[in-house]
Amino acid sequence: MRKLMRYLALPVLVTALALSLVPLATAGPARQEQAAATTVKVRGTEFAFRLSTKTIAKPGIVTFVFTNAGRALHDFKIAGKKTPLIKPGKTARLVVTFKKTGKYAYLCTVPGHAAAGMKGIFTVK
Repeated sequence: MRKLMRYLALPVLVTALALSLVPLATAGPARQEQAAATTVKVRGTEFAFRLSTKTIAKPGIVTFVFTNAGRALHDFKIAGKKTPLIKPGKTARLVVTFKKTGKYAYLCTVPGHAAAGMKGIFTVK
Protein backbone atom coordinates (compact mmCIF):
# COMPACT_ATOMS: atom_id res chain seq x y z
CA MET A 1 0.00 0.00 0.00
CA ARG A 2 2.82 2.43 0.79
CA LYS A 3 4.42 1.79 -2.60
CA LEU A 4 1.08 2.52 -4.25
CA MET A 5 0.72 5.78 -2.27
CA ARG A 6 4.23 6.89 -3.29
CA TYR A 7 3.50 5.91 -6.88
CA LEU A 8 0.26 7.95 -6.91
CA ALA A 9 1.69 10.91 -4.99
CA LEU A 10 4.44 11.67 -7.51
CA PRO A 11 2.14 12.61 -10.44
CA VAL A 12 -0.01 14.70 -8.11
CA LEU A 13 3.08 16.53 -6.82
CA VAL A 14 4.41 17.13 -10.35
CA THR A 15 1.01 18.43 -11.52
CA ALA A 16 0.71 20.75 -8.51
CA LEU A 17 4.21 22.09 -9.13
CA ALA A 18 3.50 22.67 -12.83
CA LEU A 19 0.25 24.50 -12.07
CA SER A 20 1.95 26.72 -9.52
CA LEU A 21 4.41 27.86 -12.20
CA VAL A 22 1.77 28.82 -14.78
CA PRO A 23 1.16 32.35 -13.39
CA LEU A 24 4.91 32.99 -13.39
CA ALA A 25 5.21 31.96 -17.01
CA THR A 26 2.32 34.19 -18.14
CA ALA A 27 3.28 37.20 -16.01
CA GLY A 28 6.42 37.92 -18.03
CA PRO A 29 4.92 39.29 -21.27
CA ALA A 30 2.29 41.35 -19.42
CA ARG A 31 4.96 42.98 -17.31
CA GLN A 32 7.06 43.63 -20.42
CA GLU A 33 4.04 45.28 -22.07
CA GLN A 34 3.48 47.47 -19.01
CA ALA A 35 7.14 48.45 -19.00
CA ALA A 36 6.89 49.39 -22.68
CA ALA A 37 3.92 51.71 -22.02
CA THR A 38 4.73 55.41 -21.79
CA THR A 39 3.38 57.99 -19.36
CA VAL A 40 3.22 61.61 -20.44
CA LYS A 41 2.44 64.27 -17.84
CA VAL A 42 0.26 67.09 -19.16
CA ARG A 43 -0.15 70.36 -17.27
CA GLY A 44 -2.92 72.68 -18.44
CA THR A 45 -3.19 76.37 -17.56
CA GLU A 46 -4.78 79.48 -19.08
CA PHE A 47 -4.11 79.01 -22.00
CA ALA A 48 -1.37 76.48 -22.64
CA PHE A 49 -0.44 72.83 -22.28
CA ARG A 50 2.97 71.72 -21.06
CA LEU A 51 3.79 68.06 -21.84
CA SER A 52 6.66 66.14 -20.24
CA THR A 53 7.47 64.95 -23.77
CA LYS A 54 5.95 65.69 -27.15
CA THR A 55 7.56 62.69 -28.91
CA ILE A 56 7.63 58.94 -28.39
CA ALA A 57 10.01 56.58 -30.17
CA LYS A 58 7.46 54.08 -31.50
CA PRO A 59 3.73 53.34 -31.61
CA GLY A 60 2.23 51.89 -28.46
CA ILE A 61 0.20 52.64 -25.35
CA VAL A 62 0.51 56.10 -23.84
CA THR A 63 -1.09 57.20 -20.59
CA PHE A 64 -1.58 60.95 -20.49
CA VAL A 65 -1.85 62.22 -16.91
CA PHE A 66 -3.59 65.57 -17.26
CA THR A 67 -3.52 68.04 -14.36
CA ASN A 68 -5.57 71.21 -14.57
CA ALA A 69 -3.26 73.81 -13.03
CA GLY A 70 -5.44 76.68 -14.24
CA ARG A 71 -8.47 78.44 -12.79
CA ALA A 72 -11.02 77.43 -15.43
CA LEU A 73 -12.41 74.05 -16.53
CA HIS A 74 -10.20 72.33 -19.12
CA ASP A 75 -10.01 68.96 -20.90
CA PHE A 76 -7.37 67.21 -23.01
CA LYS A 77 -8.17 65.62 -26.37
CA ILE A 78 -5.86 63.59 -28.61
CA ALA A 79 -6.36 60.89 -31.27
CA GLY A 80 -10.15 61.00 -30.94
CA LYS A 81 -10.14 60.45 -27.17
CA LYS A 82 -10.58 63.03 -24.45
CA THR A 83 -10.82 63.49 -20.72
CA PRO A 84 -13.97 64.87 -19.15
CA LEU A 85 -13.89 68.54 -18.14
CA ILE A 86 -11.50 68.75 -15.22
CA LYS A 87 -11.87 71.21 -12.35
CA PRO A 88 -8.90 73.34 -11.30
CA GLY A 89 -6.42 71.37 -9.21
CA LYS A 90 -7.76 67.98 -10.33
CA THR A 91 -6.13 65.24 -12.42
CA ALA A 92 -7.41 62.74 -14.98
CA ARG A 93 -5.83 59.87 -16.90
CA LEU A 94 -6.32 59.23 -20.59
CA VAL A 95 -4.99 56.00 -22.13
CA VAL A 96 -4.41 56.10 -25.88
CA THR A 97 -3.05 53.36 -28.13
CA PHE A 98 -1.12 54.77 -31.06
CA LYS A 99 -1.01 52.12 -33.78
CA LYS A 100 0.83 54.17 -36.40
CA THR A 101 3.65 56.66 -36.58
CA GLY A 102 2.65 60.23 -37.30
CA LYS A 103 1.72 63.59 -35.87
CA TYR A 104 -1.34 63.84 -33.62
CA ALA A 105 -3.00 67.13 -32.70
CA TYR A 106 -3.97 67.68 -29.06
CA LEU A 107 -6.19 70.45 -27.73
CA CYS A 108 -8.65 71.66 -25.11
CA THR A 109 -12.19 71.42 -26.49
CA VAL A 110 -13.65 74.22 -24.34
CA PRO A 111 -14.80 76.88 -26.82
CA GLY A 112 -12.05 79.42 -27.46
CA HIS A 113 -9.34 77.63 -25.48
CA ALA A 114 -7.54 76.01 -28.46
CA ALA A 115 -7.63 79.34 -30.33
CA ALA A 116 -6.08 80.96 -27.24
CA GLY A 117 -3.15 78.52 -27.33
CA MET A 118 -4.28 75.27 -25.72
CA LYS A 119 -3.18 73.05 -28.60
CA GLY A 120 -0.12 71.36 -30.01
CA ILE A 121 1.32 68.39 -31.90
CA PHE A 122 2.36 65.03 -30.38
CA THR A 123 4.71 62.93 -32.55
CA VAL A 124 4.92 59.14 -32.71
CA LYS A 125 8.13 58.08 -34.54
